[in-house]
Amino acid sequence: MKLLVFKSLWEWNGIWQGRLEQTAESGYAGVEYTPPADAKEDRTFRRALDEMNLQYIAQVVTRGPDHITSFREQVLRAADLQPLLINSHSAADRMPAEEQFRFFGEALRLEEQIGIPIAHETHRGRAFFTPWQTAAVLRQFPELKLGADFSHWCAVCERMPDAEDEDVHLCLQRSIHIHGRVGYPGGPQISDPRAPEYQEYVNRFIDLWLTICRQRLAAGAPIMTFTPEFGPAPYLQLLPFTGQPVTDLWAVNLWMFQTFEQRYREMLSEDVLVSQL
Repeated sequence: MKLLVFKSLWEWNGIWQGRLEQTAESGYAGVEYTPPADAKEDRTFRRALDEMNLQYIAQVVTRGPDHITSFREQVLRAADLQPLLINSHSAADRMPAEEQFRFFGEALRLEEQIGIPIAHETHRGRAFFTPWQTAAVLRQFPELKLGADFSHWCAVCERMPDAEDEDVHLCLQRSIHIHGRVGYPGGPQISDPRAPEYQEYVNRFIDLWLTICRQRLAAGAPIMTFTPEFGPAPYLQLLPFTGQPVTDLWAVNLWMFQTFEQRYREMLSEDVLVSQL
């Protein structure tokens, strides 16, 4: 199974012009973000990706009051850009269960229609804002897939996700895409994953991500997609009074890319050795 690492354009607030060359030169397989702000740029954006030999993961962000219509309109536009997959911020945390079930039923029908995998992100403010709420929906829809961004659960639940928890375990099984951001109890983003004081949290998250990889590998998936997603302020902490960022986001995300890629290779080597015993 091949690991494909994507560059999030969130770091640059979605600006892609002048960024694709740097992304390709740094070894990323593609970029992830919503389609261009101006739909008139869609063809230019797709052509630029092809010229740089970069793939695309599209994001959609549903909005009320009609989340189903919002989802459909955005997904159909994203599908025209030929993404490898679509990652969706889906529905809302305040929606009653029956409305959420109706939303995800429609989402699965649209996914089948377009023939592109759709991962519904575990995200604050969305239907999948906690592991237990996520698991309740997953049990109703066996075909539903997740985009794993467990850092949000650190903020909502004020604790680290536990792979031994049955709800978290189910979420790991259903994840097809990973957002590589590390949270801490009470917050969605540590200031710098390279700092020794955060290594416990970094290792905990990498273990969760590798669990997803092992399950996808066992299921025969040909690829695993991973997007380092340390983001700008207010996720990125700023120094008081000066407003200066505490770290360099480009360097942090590149470090997360290279670190997880190395751990992934080690996992594959260890699994090969175990199978030979």
